[in-house]
Amino acid sequence: MRDFFQSKPRLLWILLSGLFVSNTLIAEFMGVKLFSLEKTFGFPEANWTLFGQSNLNFTLSAGVLLWPVVFIMTDLINEYYGRRGVKILTYMTAGLITYGFIMLTFAMELSPADFWRTAHISPDWSEAQKQAALLQVGDYNQAYNLVFGQSRWIIFGSIVAFLLSQLVDVRVFHQIKMRTGEGKIWMRSTGSTLVSQLIDTFVVGIIALYFGLHIPLAQVIATCVMGYLYKGSIALLLTPVIYALHGAIDGYLGHSHAEQMKVEAAK
Repeated sequence: MRDFFQSKPRLLWILLSGLFVSNTLIAEFMGVKLFSLEKTFGFPEANWTLFGQSNLNFTLSAGVLLWPVVFIMTDLINEYYGRRGVKILTYMTAGLITYGFIMLTFAMELSPADFWRTAHISPDWSEAQKQAALLQVGDYNQAYNLVFGQSRWIIFGSIVAFLLSQLVDVRVFHQIKMRTGEGKIWMRSTGSTLVSQLIDTFVVGIIALYFGLHIPLAQVIATCVMGYLYKGSIALLLTPVIYALHGAIDGYLGHSHAEQMKVEAAK
C-alpha cells in the first residue's frame, strides 16, 4: 500500500480526478443560481441585440465559477493519461450527477420539521423585526425545493451537454496534438475547450430552454451566444494557467517521466 501512494503518477491521477469530479458536481448544483455579470462587477449592462432579440445581457449560471477548473482538469488528464482517462471520469461523473439529483428528489419528499419551516425568530424581537424576518426568509422547505427542484429538462440537458462536450473535447484535443506534436499546448488545450464549450452551451440551452421551457428559438440562440462569449473569453484568458500547470506537473514527475507519460497518453 505504501508503494501505491509513493507513485507520483498515481498521486497526480488522484488529485486531478478528484478536482475534476468535485468541481463538476458542485458546479451542477450551484448552477441553479443565475447572476448578472455586469452588476457583479459594476459594469453598465451590455443591452446588445442579436437575432432580433434586444436588451441581451450577460446573465450566467453560477456554475461558470467552477467550469473553468473542469476545463483545465480535462486538458491535463488528456495530456498525461489520454482519452481513456477522460472518458472514465466523464462517464463516472455523469453517473454521479444523476445519482445526486435522484437523492435530492428523495430529500425534497421528506417531511420538514416544524421548527425548520420558518426563520428563527427571537421572542425579544419587535413585531416589525419578526415580520421582516419572515418576509426575507419565508418557508425554508419551500425555498429548498425551489432551489434544488430544477426542471427535469434542465437536468437532462446538463447531463447530455456534459457528456457530449467532454467526448468532443477528447477527440479534438488528440486530433490537434497528432498534427502539431508536443508543441503548441495552447492550440490543443484552448482549441479543444473552445469547441467543446460551444457544444455544451448550445446543447444545454436548446434542451433546457427550447424543449423544456418553450422559449422561442431565436431567443435561446441569442442567449447561448452571450453565454458562449463569456466562456470563450475565459478559456482564452486561462491559457497561461495551462502552461504554468504543465510546468509544475513536469517538474513534479520529472521531465523524462512526464514525456514518457505524454507519449503513452497520445497512443
